[in-house]
Amino acid sequence: MASKSRQLHIVFLPQLAHGILIPTVDMARLCARHGVKVTIATTPLNAHLFAKTIQRDRESGFEISTYIIKFPSAEVGLPEGCENASSLTSQEMQTKFLKAANLFQQPLEQLLAELRPDCLVAGMMFTWATDVASKFGIPRLVFHGTSCFSISILDSVIRHAPYKKIATDFEFFDVPGLPDQIKMTKMQLPDFIKEEEGSERRKMLNEALESERTSFGVIVNSFYELEPAYREHYSKVMGKKAWQVGPVSLCNKDSEDKAERGNVASIDRHECLRWLASKKPNSVLYICFGSLSRFSAAQLNEMAKGLEASGQNFIWVVRKVNDEDKEEWLPEGFEERMEGKGLIIRGWAPQVLILDHDAVGGFMTHCGWNSTLESITAGVPMVTWPLQAEQFFNEKLIVDVLKIGVCTGAKEWSRWADDTKIIVTSEDIERAVTQLMVGEEGEKMRNRTRELKDMARRVVEEGGSSYSDLNALLDELRLNCLPK
Repeated sequence: MASKSRQLHIVFLPQLAHGILIPTVDMARLCARHGVKVTIATTPLNAHLFAKTIQRDRESGFEISTYIIKFPSAEVGLPEGCENASSLTSQEMQTKFLKAANLFQQPLEQLLAELRPDCLVAGMMFTWATDVASKFGIPRLVFHGTSCFSISILDSVIRHAPYKKIATDFEFFDVPGLPDQIKMTKMQLPDFIKEEEGSERRKMLNEALESERTSFGVIVNSFYELEPAYREHYSKVMGKKAWQVGPVSLCNKDSEDKAERGNVASIDRHECLRWLASKKPNSVLYICFGSLSRFSAAQLNEMAKGLEASGQNFIWVVRKVNDEDKEEWLPEGFEERMEGKGLIIRGWAPQVLILDHDAVGGFMTHCGWNSTLESITAGVPMVTWPLQAEQFFNEKLIVDVLKIGVCTGAKEWSRWADDTKIIVTSEDIERAVTQLMVGEEGEKMRNRTRELKDMARRVVEEGGSSYSDLNALLDELRLNCLPK
């Protein structure tokens, strides 16, 4: 029998995508700082992404470690080394990747049998995680990696299917039963929602929702003051137990943690900060579309034209378009004309460090939840360009509810890039950038975002709502799990 003073031990099983992996690791580190023993279970390449950060935490005396699970590439027909959703380039690869998640069940059971932890925190894609936790007599918590606002929209759209009552793809419908009037179109909804009930992806969604429904509760990377009505809706209308513990990115205090968060940057951080230091406050637009987004060469060319026409300073993070050295997606002479005015980073950028810099006055974003929260915690308003997942939901929160963003006008959900398709024109890009970066309207948005920034930083300090929610969760787990 364990002693009464035994430490709480939580195993984290993050989804294999940067957008959820990064905040899950932050959340695990937060728990370790609250005296919890933490084990993060993931694959070799994903573990490598945060190895240095974990090592620094261990050297600081926190009980946090990594448990490696081999990724079953060969078993599902994926190439070796394809362990993260950022490596996927087609729907076929995504389907195989989701199948691989089911093969994690056996090694996870082995881990739980070996470590005998008190709780399992697992991403939504592991649809069997609640059953596995139950088998070992421990609670399972779900981590979505998004807000109560977006989960509330998803719940309403699935429950009421309002999109089935409209005639055309681009006609707006009201999402019923929410605290605010939210209007969407069918083309802004994730593909998997619109699929027939019997389809493979719809079946997996239903399994994930059922697994969540029977779990101990949900951890949300958000804070009460940002979306109070939706926290209430989540608890009272949807009847789910939730703890808001974010923004978890604020656990990264020193510049090394910020610079290496999620991956090693493709640019020297000192070089990047020197470039920013040469610019006036609020004069730089930061442009980044996350780790999963892919654009056609034609769309990138259009983006470059819009940025040039706006006349603003910018840092533009671009994923490699193809494996060739030639970059035909840039207008001829673009980099020469933009010298000193624009900085292009090819690969991974130290996003938190950049957003925190005084020179940055706006962020053109895909509205991924991590990027949205990081922008808010830096006090930077947004130019919104959603592409996939729940990003169109997040855009509604940014633009319509919080009023801290300007739409580019992206109209449809698009997971995979079409070789020639232009989804937003250079004129729309120029209009949105100018609206945010120049004039009174943009300044009002900056002021509103700065108020949210101050709020966000207070909630994670002792006595703040997120700090208290995390403590309440850990106290409840100790009460439920540890010997009396």
